[in-house]
Amino acid sequence: MAHEAHDHVSAEGHPLPSFSHPMPVPVLLATFGALVMFTIVTVVVAKMLPLGRFEIWVSLGIASVKAVLVMLFFMHMLHDKGFNAIVFLSSFLFAALFLGFALADTDQYQENIRAADPNLPGVQTTPLLERWNDSAATTAE
Repeated sequence: MAHEAHDHVSAEGHPLPSFSHPMPVPVLLATFGALVMFTIVTVVVAKMLPLGRFEIWVSLGIASVKAVLVMLFFMHMLHDKGFNAIVFLSSFLFAALFLGFALADTDQYQENIRAADPNLPGVQTTPLLERWNDSAATTAE
């Protein structure tokens, strides 16, 4: 209890402003429940739903919702200054932009992956790939 008197005073003895965002416990528990629910939804999407190439976008969308929940309620951005929220959200925007650019050309190099290892599941060999594999085998010998 003696340390409580020093919590609001700086090392030089000047009074410090009180800065807290009291968040009601039911709101924190509801946020935690939502995060657990979205985690379960992520696992269900990854294990049971055959979404194909859209699985990455659904998973990233769920992860973004979870990040926004953490940002708003656990990092107290809901009660912070608007400028801090804009800076924080713009970092999410730029991260999404960079990730989108990186994922935009994933179909462009699939033939190279298939050519490198034709034994991958679901890979069908074509005459071009067979010729490439034959030429690669002869140069390796």
